[in-house]
Amino acid sequence: MTALNRVPSLMARAGTASALTLAAVGGTVVAPGFAPEAEAATPATKALQIAASKKGSPYKWGAVGPHRFDCSGLTLYSYKKAGKTLPRTAAQQYNKTRHISAKNRKAGDLVFFHSGSNVYHVGIYAGKGKIWHSPKSGDVVRLQKIWTRSVWYGRVK
Repeated sequence: MTALNRVPSLMARAGTASALTLAAVGGTVVAPGFAPEAEAATPATKALQIAASKKGSPYKWGAVGPHRFDCSGLTLYSYKKAGKTLPRTAAQQYNKTRHISAKNRKAGDLVFFHSGSNVYHVGIYAGKGKIWHSPKSGDVVRLQKIWTRSVWYGRVK
């Protein structure tokens, strides 16, 4: 896939001459929110993109999409669309993932919030200390900075 195919609006934004110059010299276009081609093929990256596409969807306890979500409903839905199966609750999802350290986390990994041994919330790691999640009643799916150190990380198998 060429850089021009990855960012369809490039011609409109950069102008035909600039786009043709990029194509002629083999330049690469880096657009915010787009993963490199090799990374884009992974289920984790697909799940992350699907979760991000649900930005603004309302929280509803017990909802698994496609228009409303609770926290684990968003992760379940996103990974299902990416070809992976997860159980229903945050705690069950934690038990089903391969546990990894914070230093080994990657975009698309699951972030589990816990109190002691009780997992009470889950989101999808977006990089730079942020997650996509469906926070609580009255809120919507959004990107947010991780607000506590009481988190564990899991990679979907």
